[in-house]
Amino acid sequence: MTAQNTVQSHTNETAIVRPQKGERMTRGEGFEAFSFTHCQLEGLMDPLIMVDHFTMTEPTFGPHAHAGISAVSVLFEDSTGSFRNKDSLGNDIELAPGDLYWLKAARGAVHDEAPTPGSRTHALQIFVNLPSANKLDTPSARHVPAAEMPVIEGPGHQVRVMTGQSNGVVGATPPAMPFTILDIILQANGSFAHRPAPGDATWLHLIRGEVEVEFDGICQRLSCDTALAAHGAQQIRLLSSDGGQAVLLGGAPLREAFVQRGPFAMRDIHQLSAVIAAHEAGELGTIG
Repeated sequence: MTAQNTVQSHTNETAIVRPQKGERMTRGEGFEAFSFTHCQLEGLMDPLIMVDHFTMTEPTFGPHAHAGISAVSVLFEDSTGSFRNKDSLGNDIELAPGDLYWLKAARGAVHDEAPTPGSRTHALQIFVNLPSANKLDTPSARHVPAAEMPVIEGPGHQVRVMTGQSNGVVGATPPAMPFTILDIILQANGSFAHRPAPGDATWLHLIRGEVEVEFDGICQRLSCDTALAAHGAQQIRLLSSDGGQAVLLGGAPLREAFVQRGPFAMRDIHQLSAVIAAHEAGELGTIG
């Protein structure tokens, strides 16, 4: 099915905050997820198109193509074994627990990720939209090992800065546009504060436990597999009485119309039809 996304305007001076519960999804006996899509929140996920919080123990999807987006895999440290990533750019990497892999598919790339035998992968799969001006760029990718991620440690919190920056600590630079990914672990009675870059939208996704979130005085309590989108917040503060884990995603909203069909998100129906035809003709590459 092709989805048409129109431009949404969220320019209020006060913060706009909206929570959403994920939709449960399973594939066979080796994959389960809670899924969020841009259609659910009236454009407030922008620049995100999809976020899946998943556990995978068996190969599930096989090689598949992406175009017009970045496909980002965020592995949590409680994963076991390895997650083999292969793509048509020539990469063949066994991702370790805590690693990140960012595939800027742009004009089109083929991708395959699956746990190696006996492994259990606990992760987020994130589709980040690309600006119209960059949808036909040459594909590129970046692997960020967990050991290379700086960590913010303070009273009651430990935060891995996977990409972007927070509190003056700078992580990896994505191969696409600027984007911040924070893996936030709160101990009992712990708290953590983050100031988004001016103009950024924020997606806060609760992985485990229960967390209270304050956005410029607006409070929301999140339970597992609930997320919220926020625009216009100047400070975000997380607190947890019993401990928990959340992922914060932050980037500038594109506010551009696009059309989506599955893993393709292009500027218009003509560009979408062209990339589908290219994929069917084998022009998006192959995995060796």
